[in-house]
Amino acid sequence: MGRGLLSRLSAPDPLRPVDEVQSILENLRAILNARVGESHSASGFGIIDLADLVHNFPNAAVMLEKSIRATVAEFEPRLKNVRVRQVPSDDPLNMVFEIAARLAGDRHQGVVRVRTEVTPQGRVSVE
Repeated sequence: MGRGLLSRLSAPDPLRPVDEVQSILENLRAILNARVGESHSASGFGIIDLADLVHNFPNAAVMLEKSIRATVAEFEPRLKNVRVRQVPSDDPLNMVFEIAARLAGDRHQGVVRVRTEVTPQGRVSVE
């Protein structure tokens, strides 16, 4: 599957092939750092706001896990069979999740694994 129109237009060399996994990681950073309700054109774009989860502990991690899974499945079409699970964190204030999925156009069915870390401020890093 090719890269999107905006990424092709903004690239220094629009004809040069782009690393699809890097492009997916950039998109995941954008969608996971957006909050539901922030986008006027796509009301479901983004993940649930951490402020909305404060009163739901200890179930907050499960709710955030479901939100991440639904958002990635809907807004990153290059991934399929998206699975999200919470993994242990070295920092007790951060929640860490692993996203595992298959590349939609990959005939070899290779699995992509991405580590995400959610800070108490709500920022999400994607590695």
